[in-house]
Amino acid sequence: MNEIFFSLSLAGLLGLIVGSFLNVVIYRLPRMMEAQWQPESDGKVDEWASYNLAFPASHCPHCAHPLGWRENIPVLGFLWLKGRCAHCQTPISWRYPAVELITALLFVGVFAQHGWGYTAAAWAGFSAALVALAAIDADTTLLPDAITQPLTWAGLVGASLGLTGTTLNHALWGASVGYLFLWSVYWLFKIVTGKEGMGQGDFKLLAALGAWLGLPALLSLVMIASLTGVAGGVVLRLRAQLSENGQLPFGPFLVLAGFWVMAFGPLPWFHI
Repeated sequence: MNEIFFSLSLAGLLGLIVGSFLNVVIYRLPRMMEAQWQPESDGKVDEWASYNLAFPASHCPHCAHPLGWRENIPVLGFLWLKGRCAHCQTPISWRYPAVELITALLFVGVFAQHGWGYTAAAWAGFSAALVALAAIDADTTLLPDAITQPLTWAGLVGASLGLTGTTLNHALWGASVGYLFLWSVYWLFKIVTGKEGMGQGDFKLLAALGAWLGLPALLSLVMIASLTGVAGGVVLRLRAQLSENGQLPFGPFLVLAGFWVMAFGPLPWFHI
């Protein structure tokens, strides 16, 4: 019993540390991408063009105050600061500790199911990538290729090595059909309405989920994501928080569906 408790505590601690890094990815990666897209204006280069995920050190985004080691401790740093920057007293988003705690819980679940080994490490990496993608899409409606494409390849490699429980055949077809399905929906909607109903990053995310979870899971993934997306849209509309064009990012709902299938398997009545 003590060994199990120690093992899961270690998994949770690892998840907190990874979650802290994911907060950096979630905040910086979209801004770094946008800086690369923007041409120089009046000879000035966007300051984010010089950023990467390691430099500069973590600091308050409002006053640029560098964070001390205590302020960087996952969750505890947020509590110690009482949710405010120690220098300018600007409120710190609750999502920072939330991302850390969610990642920790996912790691505990993965290592509890698979034990310590390559399989658990693979699914922990999958979980971390999905957390980052969901938060970035919710913030910016972007699903970076820098995460979705390596995630797809990792799923195919993991299947070939027997790490994901998905055959390579199912992984290949899951990635291919997943991408083509949403690609077809996108173009059908655009032809009929003249509008874009979703971003192309959604195609790549479903391809990645298909590579990890396999072809038999695709229908469940789409159904769960669609139903939760509709429910989320209704809640946001009732709370008057839906955007003016009525669109909301689909990525977080695909991620939610991915976690559901990872934990419980495909829905029995939607199993291909």
